[in-house]
Amino acid sequence: MKKIGVLTSGGDAPGMNAAIRAVVRTARARGLSVCGISRGYNGLMENDMFEMDLRSVSDIIDRGGTILYSARSPKFKTEQGMDLAVEVCKRNNIDGLVVIGGDGSFRGARDLSLKGIPCVGIPGTIDNDISCTDYTIGLDTCLNTIVQSVDRVRDTSESHDRCTVVEVMGRKAGYLALESGIAVGASYIIIPEKPYSLDEVIKRMKETLKTGKRHFVIVVAEGIGGVANLAKRIEEETGIESKSVILGHVQRGGSPTAKDRIVAGLMGNYAVDLLLQGKSNRVVAIKKDEIIDYDIYEALNMTKSIDLNKYNVALEISI
Repeated sequence: MKKIGVLTSGGDAPGMNAAIRAVVRTARARGLSVCGISRGYNGLMENDMFEMDLRSVSDIIDRGGTILYSARSPKFKTEQGMDLAVEVCKRNNIDGLVVIGGDGSFRGARDLSLKGIPCVGIPGTIDNDISCTDYTIGLDTCLNTIVQSVDRVRDTSESHDRCTVVEVMGRKAGYLALESGIAVGASYIIIPEKPYSLDEVIKRMKETLKTGKRHFVIVVAEGIGGVANLAKRIEEETGIESKSVILGHVQRGGSPTAKDRIVAGLMGNYAVDLLLQGKSNRVVAIKKDEIIDYDIYEALNMTKSIDLNKYNVALEISI
């Protein structure tokens, strides 16, 4: 192996740049040349790439987003798009790819591996919804952003004896909502993995009012949605002025935390070594603080359950 490519795909996540930096510097240290591929699989199909050296990744470890840019690519999912990507790799003498992204990105890496282009995936997504790994790059930064935002919202909620219903990201997974809900002391946390009823939320709020509490924060996972309607119903049922807040894409940005930088660095280094060992169709993961890897097929077929004990504890300590 003499030359590898690196790309970022899907939603951006803080720490992606730290992973790119680790990939490039590890590869150069091992005597490989590196192509940075712009805008994910779209850039791969369009031959939008450039040579990266040690200085290409200077001073990016603290930057959010991705210097390689990112995109979602419906065309790449087609047989024609896949064949075009393979042809571009061969034309540029790319012997292997490191793909940084989520499960959709890994499916693309799997398909390229099947067509003879060795690929290794690195989990970069704020949602922490990759089943094979305990942790995905971007989660810690995102959680801190949510906590800082909700702390500010709580200030105004307290000032006005108000209930604020906050929607956080996570697609169909409730990890961000649960973890951030615990961190901000939410009165109630609503996630896709745990059935809830509005009557239960109202009952809990009324019980808490009897203890002297006058303001509330309810954290809702993106997969639930409907926060505006939920806030309206709460106000009608309790008489407490209620507002909804959707934090949106502010959760994706910002300088990555130390944890995201460290994990990204370790995973990027590990991914290059996998390719050099002749291993392909792999996903890098972290389990019990150890960097390991899985076959992509196995990784995509694994399921990940949320810790409902955490959920129960969160409710018990927030009344």
